Amino acid sequence: MMKIFLLILFLTPLIMNWWLFMFGLMLIVFILTFFSSVNFYINMSFGYGMDIISYCMILLTIWIIFLMIMASIKIYFLDNYYSEFLFVLLILMIFLLLSFSTSNLFLFYLYFESSMIPTLLLIFGWGYQPERFVAGLYLLFYTLFASFPLLICIFYIYNNYFTLFYFLIELDFVNYYIYLSLILAFLFKMPMFSFHFWLPKAHVEAPVSGSMILAGVLLKLGGYGLYRVFMFLDNFICFNYFWIVLSLFGGVLVGLLCLNQVDIKSMIAYSSVAHMGLVISGIMTCSNFGLEGSLILMIGHGLCSSGLFVLANILYERSYSRSLFINKGYINLMPSMSLFWFFFCINNMSSPFSLNFFGEIFLIIGVMSWSSLSMLFLAFSSFLSCCYSIYLYSITQHGLIYCGLINEMSGNIREFMLLFFHLFPLNLLFLISNMYTMWF
Repeated sequence: MMKIFLLILFLTPLIMNWWLFMFGLMLIVFILTFFSSVNFYINMSFGYGMDIISYCMILLTIWIIFLMIMASIKIYFLDNYYSEFLFVLLILMIFLLLSFSTSNLFLFYLYFESSMIPTLLLIFGWGYQPERFVAGLYLLFYTLFASFPLLICIFYIYNNYFTLFYFLIELDFVNYYIYLSLILAFLFKMPMFSFHFWLPKAHVEAPVSGSMILAGVLLKLGGYGLYRVFMFLDNFICFNYFWIVLSLFGGVLVGLLCLNQVDIKSMIAYSSVAHMGLVISGIMTCSNFGLEGSLILMIGHGLCSSGLFVLANILYERSYSRSLFINKGYINLMPSMSLFWFFFCINNMSSPFSLNFFGEIFLIIGVMSWSSLSMLFLAFSSFLSCCYSIYLYSITQHGLIYCGLINEMSGNIREFMLLFFHLFPLNLLFLISNMYTMWF
């Protein structure tokens, strides 16, 4: 654990230098990638450790924050409090790394809730519209409302079983209230259908960096929490059928909602709800295929959804609108960028050979093995995913160009590199897909 803290402390003096901070993050990613072997649970200190789930989430966190800084270059050029911006990102990264590496349930809750504060600062400080305050309140109160029962349940577990270490908790008495208290906070965070109303508001009002960290990492905190909680709730999975049915049904309804959106960021946000519904279904089956597929899809969705928000921001910086009625015909202005739109849209509907494809194949096998009746919902959900992804690509790239955009330039090198850094791991990490099964 001290190695990670020393690497983070190494970044602290670099906050005043935008480019050195980016270089430091990229260096940490390469060090963790090429000099780590996570075949079992590694204790980094007494209360902190890392297995393959934590390792993947930590790498995803550092990589997404590196890409967030690259996407927010406008803050640097306009001198919009960029030192404070980098400081908020550093604090957010510390809380997320501690969340994914701790092995204590209460400390996980503490860091899990603390990560919301830098996210709120990002939305309030660098958001676009005046409604960002209402969006921040939605995020705050939805999360706190669901998290308070979890805190009470953690105190109950410690009072009765005298440990909060993940691998030592063994609940001999579990009723429905304990079960609900332990998982509700993570279902709100993912978010599950019918608990998702905070997510589109937060995405629409957040800056591009806020949308990237929300879609890329913060939604995955809920999935990671469910992984950890079901380590000692394995005798109580008979109630999981309710959440599986609700998630599958919600995936179909959210797919229909996506086709009715006129805001690009809102459509991408609703597609995240549909994908997270499939992840919840896979985790709730507690089968090998379901758990492996959920991990792969979380990583793939984190990269793909973050890239789609970057593309939406590229259009916003040129037209100053997120409306689908104004952003049309970009294939005539930015043909090279249209290629990236095509790649990310087809990856969003799980095309080979992306991580989304492998994750959905595993999840469909896992959920189908739980009940063959789920085939109807899975088929409709996959079909609608294809529909709104193709719809998003075709309506932004084809059609009549808005007359105010005729003289706008094409993409620059930074934007192409930013999209490439999303697309490269998204479509090549399947080559080491055996890594995701090491923890079974």
